[in-house]
Amino acid sequence: MDNTSLPLNQCRILKTDLIINRLYILLNGVSILALFYYRATNLLTILLTRETPLIPYLVVFVSEIVLTGLWVLHQAYRWRPVKRTVYPERLPGDEKLPAVDVFICTADPSKEPSLGVMNTVISAMALEYPPDKLSVYLSDDGGSWVTLEAMRESWKFAKWWIPFCRKYNVKNRCPEAFFSGGADNLISSNSEFLNDKNEVEKRYQEFNQNLEKNSVNAKSSVSRNHSATVEVMSDATGNVGGATQKEMPLLVYVSREKRPGHAHHFKGGALNTLLRVSAVISNAPYFLVLDCDMYCGDPTSARQAMCFYLDPKIAPKIAWVQYPQKFRNTSPYDIYSGRLHPIWREGQGLDGLTGPTIYGCNFFMTREAIYGTDKIQKDRDLSLLKKSFGVSNEFIKSIHNNKPNVWSDGGKVSDELQKEIQLLASSTYCNGSEWGLEVGYIYFTVVEDSITSLILHCKGWISVLIDPVKPCFLGACTTSLNDMLVQQTRWSFGLMQIGLSRFCPILYGPVRMSILQSLCYTALVFDALYVIPFYGLALMPPICLLYNIPLYPKVSDPYFVVFAFIFLSSQLKHVQEVFSYGDSWRTSLYELRVWMMKSSVCYLYAVINAIADKFGTTEANFSLTNKDIEEEQTRWYQQGIYNYQASPGLIVPLCTLYLINLASFIIGIAKIVLNQTGDQMLVQAILPLFGVIMNYNLLEGMFLRMDKGRVSIFVTLLSIAISAIYLYFGSVLFIY
Repeated sequence: MDNTSLPLNQCRILKTDLIINRLYILLNGVSILALFYYRATNLLTILLTRETPLIPYLVVFVSEIVLTGLWVLHQAYRWRPVKRTVYPERLPGDEKLPAVDVFICTADPSKEPSLGVMNTVISAMALEYPPDKLSVYLSDDGGSWVTLEAMRESWKFAKWWIPFCRKYNVKNRCPEAFFSGGADNLISSNSEFLNDKNEVEKRYQEFNQNLEKNSVNAKSSVSRNHSATVEVMSDATGNVGGATQKEMPLLVYVSREKRPGHAHHFKGGALNTLLRVSAVISNAPYFLVLDCDMYCGDPTSARQAMCFYLDPKIAPKIAWVQYPQKFRNTSPYDIYSGRLHPIWREGQGLDGLTGPTIYGCNFFMTREAIYGTDKIQKDRDLSLLKKSFGVSNEFIKSIHNNKPNVWSDGGKVSDELQKEIQLLASSTYCNGSEWGLEVGYIYFTVVEDSITSLILHCKGWISVLIDPVKPCFLGACTTSLNDMLVQQTRWSFGLMQIGLSRFCPILYGPVRMSILQSLCYTALVFDALYVIPFYGLALMPPICLLYNIPLYPKVSDPYFVVFAFIFLSSQLKHVQEVFSYGDSWRTSLYELRVWMMKSSVCYLYAVINAIADKFGTTEANFSLTNKDIEEEQTRWYQQGIYNYQASPGLIVPLCTLYLINLASFIIGIAKIVLNQTGDQMLVQAILPLFGVIMNYNLLEGMFLRMDKGRVSIFVTLLSIAISAIYLYFGSVLFIY
């Protein structure tokens, strides 16, 4: 059969998961209605009789209402999970493939070491794609000469590495991963391959040494006050043999102008600069966004994405093709849930609606979508185009002309074009235009990916998620508790910014996209509200257990079955989803533990900061996750040992809540035995026991471990003091 008549991609509904999901929604939904009936009737009794304190009951009831609201929102993810397959071998010939630009962002070589960043750059250059249709751009927000020199060295080495990969059809095209892979990357045993491999490896070692020498003063090389610098690498910058200019993809270094007092809008601003600069250099209709530590693990990723963009049935509607973030340094003990599997499981559900959100990196997108279809109509007035896209005539010309300016001239940039590039990369270019407002990545939040995808979906675009067996991109996940909590706090804060803005999905979405997709986005931006039920249920039942105040039905009460069913079904559903995705029961434990950590710390600070930001009392900031990982930290992570060397502000809430529940359980269970109130108070004893068992690692960290990664004595004593104060003065909650 002719390949042209065969489908390029296939979408399969996960029927087993769909049936289980909908059955769970039905049964749990009915049980929740019964729970609310119980709560409402008991609340009425309390108001009439005043036999039970009102405040504790209201706190628990409100917590359950918020928890239920969030549960309802998250069920939209479960409605129609799907999985996609692609057939890149059915694509047309190279001459018919469209061009692709690759965007990589970095900011500080002292936190994002040059060797790792350049491995990502080189792996992108080595993609299995026609070199005359591939361009790689690195945005250096630090304006560092260390990074610029590293790019020049990368160009020199890539001229040897890329021909080697093509000659032997190398599948792992990240040099560091290839040379550290040992026998796994021994493609052939013949002498020619071994000689070539040794020669390229020798050049890689020289490349590595040059980067090390160049990175001695990496920290001092970073600037927040510099002019724009754009350099297209060419034979003039690396004429040391190897492949010719025409056999190589374009490689471009971009450092946008930064000035004090001018907003730079973090990663969103950097990507918008890359969009503009690349438009007047290579101007590919599609672009790929990568994080600087996320190298290309499968060189066919671009071809796999084209299985959607070249499918005439869905291509006109697809804005982006999203790949999951996979990680090369994960441990069998994924104690920080660094693999992000809960996100990818929900992504399968989003893909069954109108598609996943943008997850920061690892996605291909069309320029047409990010520019705005309505804004690039050919008959649009020039003044309106300049209002949308800024004053650059060259950029506006590029909107309707996909022909590159530089490729046709051997990679050379004319003086006239260089002036235009300087304008496009200036710190004031966005002023007076719609960049960051209606065009490109939206600026007002630190999670530019989420707000941009929300707006694109609301404009009618769709997206797809593809999760091939062989990971197309591999990065480095967080391996310390501090980094995980800081990262999750930043993400949650940015999402809450969206929830408190005019783009709140539950208000902005329903008239512009499906109600299920709107519910998914609402669940995403308001996840931080889990802090309300978490603290309500972590603080109120334990204190009531100490004072023998019942908040739940007796074991002999029929409604006990309702509460027990909701609790057990929720936990078992989580385990089922983990198993269905191919993970073990241990993963479900770590994910639940991380959710508790996020709810007690990240969501708390995210909500506080988002409210403060809304009223203008704080300013959003962006902190890099340190990619330069310590050896001891990695060893602890690989062994499944928590590293509590973190800010006290992050650890104290965790330890305090743990100690409150531990003390209340020990004292409460003693009272139950002495007073024989097991029938009445058993549920309230089970809740703190569950928390204590799930987070046994905190008990170890505070009292049993003696290594450097334990909870500090200061944090332990402070947590004990706060817990004692709460348990001693908690009776004031029972006045009303």
